[in-house]
Amino acid sequence: MVKIKFITLGKTKTTCLETALQEYTKRLHPLATIEWVFHKNLKELERVLKGLPSFIALDSQGFSCNSLQFASLIQKEMRERGPRLTLVIGGDLGLSEAIKKECSLLLSLSPLTFTHQMTRLILLEQLYRAFEINKGSPYHK
Repeated sequence: MVKIKFITLGKTKTTCLETALQEYTKRLHPLATIEWVFHKNLKELERVLKGLPSFIALDSQGFSCNSLQFASLIQKEMRERGPRLTLVIGGDLGLSEAIKKECSLLLSLSPLTFTHQMTRLILLEQLYRAFEINKGSPYHK
């Protein structure tokens, strides 16, 4: 089973977003376990990330791809690094330059700007979609 860890600043404060996050976590459960790690500030986040061998960071200036390319990217990451993914989502001010330089991949979900709370849901749904694409499910039609 794949272990997916989301490391982010601040918790989800909106009930409807939290409900949707729980739904996609439940959908992913047969394929992956999801762990959410919340930090209070950017300095704390930087300190935690220094010890990680690799992680994907989300930023509007990162690599942009469609869902099929994202599914391939996730498959490649797991093939090269094992069944563990660590994804980092910044707060309302984004990520520091130090974090952007340390990540194994800087990824953009869209040229549009989303709140960090919405980004969690969009990324989780795209991960579910990627897993479904990779197993040949009709979900991505």
